[in-house]
Amino acid sequence: MGDTRRRAVVALGVTGLVAPLALVLTAAPAQAASCTSQAGPYQKQVERFLGRPVDGRQSAADCKAVQAFQNKHGITPNIGYAGSVTWGVMDLMNKQKAVGNKPNKDGKCPVNKGRIACVNLTLQLSWIQDGAQLVHGPVPVRTGRDGFETRTSLTKIYWRDIDHVSSLYDVPMPYSQFFNGGQAFHSVGLSMWNPPGSHGCVNMTPTEAKAYWSLLRNGDDVFVYGRKPGT
Repeated sequence: MGDTRRRAVVALGVTGLVAPLALVLTAAPAQAASCTSQAGPYQKQVERFLGRPVDGRQSAADCKAVQAFQNKHGITPNIGYAGSVTWGVMDLMNKQKAVGNKPNKDGKCPVNKGRIACVNLTLQLSWIQDGAQLVHGPVPVRTGRDGFETRTSLTKIYWRDIDHVSSLYDVPMPYSQFFNGGQAFHSVGLSMWNPPGSHGCVNMTPTEAKAYWSLLRNGDDVFVYGRKPGT
């Protein structure tokens, strides 16, 4: 692929960094948001997740605990309300934890391809396996939001750029490994549970993006399957 064409293709894979970066930039005012005294529809579930007394009633301590969780993961509004978005993140975390060290228990990621990076959109998890042997992970990832879904496919890594910068949004995409048009694995400085998601790329923590960089090469297979909640 020519350099001009390659840059055009990669530009299409810019992840959802613009809106999340706005959340980061406004983090200081968000910390000062008032706490609500209103119990949310998922009050008991949220209390249980946070290790709070499970009584379904909002207390000042409950609100502060919920608000701290919301601030940590960039969930808005961050007023300590136990609503659907907050519980959805917690529920996903519970499901991810339940997977343990058997991410391909359902056998959906091919075991006849040798080394392959798997992405389960439904559980927002990724791992690397070699045949049926787990090589790395599973690790939480942040994939495409509604309207910018990470495409389901069996593809191969075709280009790697350790210091990539998006030509469309002028934002860094470190440890980029492109596998489907402009969609790539790369690191971000955000929580993996920061809603609503990327613009199609598979976001990873810097630590995990570095690990994937060291374990994968051009030509390695990537299999993306499932459907992200809310898309």
